[in-house]
Order: sequence, then structure tokens, then C-alpha cells
Amino acid sequence: MSTTSMPAILDAVRQRALSDSEALALADYSDTAALAEVAGELRDRGYGGVVTYSRKVFIPLTHLCRDVCHYCTFAKTPKRIEQAYMPVEQVLAQVREAEKLGCKEALFTLGEKPELRYRAAREALAEMGFASTLEYLAHVAGRVLEETSVLPHINAGCMTDDEIAMLRPVSASMGIMLESASERLCEKGMPHYGSPDKAPAVRLETLARAGRACVPFTSGILIGIGETRRERIESLLALRALHTQHGHLQEIIIQNFRAKPDTKMASAPEPDLDELLWTIAVARLIFGAEMSIQAPPNLSPGVLPQIVAAGINDWGGVSPVTPDFVNPEAPWPHVERLAKETALSGKLLQERLTIYPRYIRDAERWLDKALRPRLLQAVDGQGMPRVDDWLTGQSDSAPDSDMALLRKERVAASRPIAAILRRAEAGERLDEDEIVQLFAARGDDFAAVCRSADRLRQQVCGDTVSYVVNRNINYTNVCYFKCQFCAFSKGKLSENLRGRPYDLSAEEIARRADEAWQRGATEVCMQGGIHPEYTGQTYLDILATLRAASPDMHIHAFSPLEVWQGAETLGLPLEEFLRQLKAAGLNSLPGTAAEVLDDEVRAVLCPDKINTQQWLTVMETAHGVGLPTTATIMFGHVDGYQHWARHLLAIRDLQARSGGFTELVPLPFVASESPIYLKGNARRGPTFRESLLMHAVARLVLHGLIDNIQASWVKMGEAGVLACLNAGANDLGGTLMNETITRAAGASHGEEVGPAEMDARIRAMSRSPRQRNTLYGEADPAQRERAARAESLKDVVNTPASKYERSKRGLIASG
Repeated sequence: MSTTSMPAILDAVRQRALSDSEALALADYSDTAALAEVAGELRDRGYGGVVTYSRKVFIPLTHLCRDVCHYCTFAKTPKRIEQAYMPVEQVLAQVREAEKLGCKEALFTLGEKPELRYRAAREALAEMGFASTLEYLAHVAGRVLEETSVLPHINAGCMTDDEIAMLRPVSASMGIMLESASERLCEKGMPHYGSPDKAPAVRLETLARAGRACVPFTSGILIGIGETRRERIESLLALRALHTQHGHLQEIIIQNFRAKPDTKMASAPEPDLDELLWTIAVARLIFGAEMSIQAPPNLSPGVLPQIVAAGINDWGGVSPVTPDFVNPEAPWPHVERLAKETALSGKLLQERLTIYPRYIRDAERWLDKALRPRLLQAVDGQGMPRVDDWLTGQSDSAPDSDMALLRKERVAASRPIAAILRRAEAGERLDEDEIVQLFAARGDDFAAVCRSADRLRQQVCGDTVSYVVNRNINYTNVCYFKCQFCAFSKGKLSENLRGRPYDLSAEEIARRADEAWQRGATEVCMQGGIHPEYTGQTYLDILATLRAASPDMHIHAFSPLEVWQGAETLGLPLEEFLRQLKAAGLNSLPGTAAEVLDDEVRAVLCPDKINTQQWLTVMETAHGVGLPTTATIMFGHVDGYQHWARHLLAIRDLQARSGGFTELVPLPFVASESPIYLKGNARRGPTFRESLLMHAVARLVLHGLIDNIQASWVKMGEAGVLACLNAGANDLGGTLMNETITRAAGASHGEEVGPAEMDARIRAMSRSPRQRNTLYGEADPAQRERAARAESLKDVVNTPASKYERSKRGLIASG
């Protein structure tokens, strides 16, 4: 294929994968700048404005190796080392020190099966009670997992199926450098001569074994050791073929040879910068936008922006503790310096884990069952590491790093994010991919998304912050549904978690409603578990009791699940049941039971609950009979950004048809007492950045259709609410009087914030408070007066569930 066809090839790679013949044609094309231009476009498509790295500690478990690569200074003979293997306690001491410095990866590197060559290795292993180096490695990596929070990444060389199976439960990822697929380099006089484990077929078979075993794997090539450009491409194509078959290669490393003293290749020429940039660009063109392409930063000091421009998206592992034992002459750059050099290329340096996000998101396939809880606790919704200790419902302060970004005088959004924000501010419908990009925003992009949302909030709502004086009445915590996230509901006789099962009497429901009215409430919010003995008539009776107790109270009641179940138990069409509820006194519906409106998530989170379409049908039908509703999203558990995007679009599209949503309420998942979290099957809730972005992105996606975005002070805390009010939110929900569902899940923030305190908090945020009613009108003046002089709440009475009240009708009249 002639170079005259190269423009066509470069144009084609923007749309599709290159064929092998097209890729091989790149070997004769020397215009590195042209290659890098297209490679940079592909990298930006896959990774946007982020370049990642892993904060690691380097563990050289043994320097003994049976191979004799002519460029290597890592491998040593027994006479040149003090001990054959690092003792496990020495490893743990280094890992613990690294853990204190924020390291999340322990990179185990070692020579190839030295016991096959050296008696010293065999004797050392026998003395420790192990039959092989890899058996000892499995033991050490297991101890690291048990005793620290650091995740092992294992570079163990060539392995059998059994060895991979042995190491998989104790490592989050593994790797082996192919280096080259050229058999020529194994011939006499070439760098791999005398090194049986460097035979390309042997290494490729290990890579294939890892793929079949579903191990997230790292590989790559070493350039400048005598191979040709065509041979590099052949090596990359061999790796691509394996990845196409198994999908297990999480990154491809392009490592440039560095000549080292006291080796056979001490005087060999090193590849120049153009050679490195050319190879990086070609690797990107061959693997496309999605593959992570990495180049070690310590091997190319002073030219890192050029390397980024050639198409990499990752710097690999960088250690603040240990040197690069493979290239000891090349010190790691400090992370702060690496961040600055990355910024010079217009990119944000972002920490990642040793295992890449897409493999974490499909953990059942790619991770041993024992490792999944560790990974879930360590990551956010994208699969990136959590870098602060903020927890929903428990943290009183906001992370300094996020707040510093929000306070920056000037922020420069990347071109893709800036384009999306312009469309959102114009009221255009964003697509799923654009919304995902907004949720993934970090650094200046994160601040830009929040500021864009805040501009829209100012435009639509001004500086007024509203709230409603209300009371939550959760009439039963008995529920026959098995929602995995719920710490509130209980089986009929369950006494686990927080308190005994209860089922309120009609008299207690009426008493609470009357007390709420006397204390200035304009709304009661009624929700509970789905008691196995409840029917639709139960909900109608509850409304009758409330209306008798408090004729003028706004009744905001019954989730779509309760409505659906009520209609089914009475054998009524959904619309007819909703009309009956309205006639009985129902004023509006809460938008709960939504969790995340994506059935992929619901299948894990609440498999026996109504599905996405059923939830939307209840809401659309309610809007059709004149019952307005709120909308919610509970996020930060087993979901990802694409699920959040689908949820917001479902709400937006329904609102465009019906106009019945009054507000969106983001509900960050409170994990600590949630069953799914306690079982190790969910994350710890969203990060602070994600929680802010949910409010901001919701404002942007729903602009022009839903004006009110609510921040939950119970879940976000006072500092979090302040940040939300500067990121698109304009409402603080209710004063609550009683709140039990969030607290049952482990939240520690208060149960009631009265109007005086709410007003003071809002004014302290330099905003104007407004007490509203449920539908965002002005609160009744008489009720405002009552709220201002409200007495303390009386103790509640939770009727034990064993004394089931078959009738919810009461005779208490309003006081």
C-alpha cells in the first residue's frame, strides 16, 4: 500500500478500526505530526480532557530471574543480592508506609521463575514453606489485601492457567509486557537470546490465558531494542487480536529503551523523541479511542506535553515512596510536577486505580468475588478512586479540593464541555453521551458545570431559597418488598437494624397530622412500607383519617409503588384509583420509589419493585388526572453515569408531555446501614463532587421544563447544601418534624430544622428565605405565624406491627 493512500487511511481511522493491512502501511509513513494529530483526536474522543496515573508502591519481590535479557539491570544473580526474596513483613511495612502517602496500588514485579535456575531460590522458598515463587507471591499479595487498603497489581511473567487462577483472588489486575512479537529478537546476538520466557509465542499464550480467565491485564511493547517499525506494528496487532477476542487488555504501554551501564546493551542507541512519538501515535490509531495508551513519564523528562499530544491518556504508576527498580536511573516525577506538565498540554491529571473503570463497572465478570466489595468501597460512579472521606448524611464539612475549584476566580472549560453547556443553557435537549460527559467533569470542567447551572438558577429563581414546613408520617415500616438498599422497612416480625416493626393506628396518624397543623405545617408527607395486609382501601382510609383530622392540610402522599399496588389489590385501572385518591383528599404524589429509572440498575437494587415504565406510567397518569408530583433520583450505589443520564432524560421527556413535575429532588444514597452495602455489593454513596454535579446537571438537563431543584439538608448537611445552592439548587425541601427513612440508613443530621433556623441558615448563605407551600405558592400567613411559635413535638407512638390496625379510619377532628 503506497503512502499516497495514507490521507485516506488517516481519515478512515476517525470512523472505524484500521484493518491489519492499513495498520502495517503506517510503517512506511514518517509524518509523525500528521499521525499525532489524528491520534490526539481519538484520545480526546475516548478520554476527554483527563490524563490518568496510578499512585503506587513498587514491590520487587525478588530480583532473581532465569532470563538474561541484554538490557536488564533488574535481574541479579544470587551472589549480588542479600536475600532471595523480600520477607512478607518487609513488604507489609513498605505498603503501610505507602498507604499513609495515599498509594492505592502495590505493583509486584519479579524475575521469571528463578527457582528453575537457582538453588538459592529453591532453598529460600522451601525454608518459607512454599513450592514456587508464584505461590509465595500469592501469599504476600493476600496479606497485603488482608492488612491494608492497597490493591495488588501483579507482573509475574509467563504463567500457566493454574498460576493465573491462584493469583486472581489476590490481585485487582495483572500484566506482562509483550515487548516484541518478533522472533528475530530471540536469535543469537539479539537482546532476548538465552531468555526462554521472552519467546513471543510463550508471552502471547500467557496473555491469551489471562483473557480466558477474565483477568484485567496490562501489556505493551519496548521500543528501541533492535526491532523495526513494522515489527512494532506487528506486535501491536498481535495484542489487538487478543483484546478483540477477550476484551481484557486495559492498557497498552509504549516504553522506550534506556541504555544502562553494566549490560550488554550499555552502548546501544536509545530511540529518539520522534521515534517514541511516532510509536505512541501509531498505537492509538491501531487501538482506537477506547484503549488506554500509556508512556512512563520518568523515561522522557522534559517532553511530557509532546507525549500527551501524541495520543497517550495515562502515565502509568507513579510512586512517592519507591524508585522505578526497572529503570533506577530515572526518578519518578513528583505528582505536583506531573500535574503541571500535564496541564501544559491542556489536560487534567486524575488519579485512577490499578484496575480501570470499565472493568470495575463489570465487576462480576472481571473481579474475583472476594475483591468486589473492596473495589466498590474505593470508587465513585465512574470507577475512579474516591479521594476524600465525605459521606452522605454523615459529613459536616465539604472537601477542600472541591470547594477550592468552586471558589476559583477563573475556570476554563474544555471545548467539549463548553459546547455542551452552551446547548444546555439554550434549553436544548442533551443526549445521553453529553450528560455522561457532564457527570464525568473534573477540575475546571467540574467548576464550569456548576457555574453554568448556577447561572440558570439565578435566571429562573433569583436569589430566593424556598422551603416548606411539613411533617413526614411513615405509617408502617413493614414491607414485603425486598429492596436491597432499604434500611427502613422490615419483615413483619423483624427486629434487626433500627427498632421494632410498627404499623400506626388511625388515631396516631390523625394525632400527628393535627399536631403538625398546630405547629404551622402546610403539608404532611405520607409514605411507608408495603404492608402485606394493606390494600388500596387502606390508602383511601388514611386519606379519610387525615382529612377529618386536618381539613386544610396539603396531603402529599403515596409513592408510585403504593399507588400501583393499591390499584392492583382493588382490581381497579390505575387512572380510576388515582381519581378515587384525589376525591378522597390526595393533593400530590411524592416521586419516590424511582431510585434510578433504568431497569439494569433496578434488577439489582429492587428487582421485585415496579419497573421504569410502570413508574413513569403512574406519574403520567397522575399528571393526567390533575395530581402534580415531585421527581427523585437516589444515586451512588450500583449505578453509573449512563444510568443517571437515562433517568434525567426520562424525567425530562415525561415533563415535556405532561408538565406535572414540580421539582426534582436528588437523593444521595446513604450507605452505612443499607443491606446492599453491608453485604459488600454497593458503593459508599456518591462522592461530594458527584452529589454537586447531580444538582447542577439536573438543572442543565431540565432547564425550561422543571424550575425547582431541591437539595436535601438531611443528606447533604449544611456545608453541602451551601455548595448545592451555588450549583443549581434553589430549594431546601421540608422542615420534616419527623424523618426516619434517611436516619434508618445511617444519616446523622438532625430530624427537624424549624423555620427560624432555616431562615437563619439561608440568610447566612447570602440568600433570601421563602416559606412556600407544596406547589411553590406562598405559605398561608396563619400557618407561618403558628410555625414561628411552635412548641416542641410530643413523643410519637409507634403501634407494634403485631397489633395490625385493619382500619385506618379515625374520628379525631381538627383542633
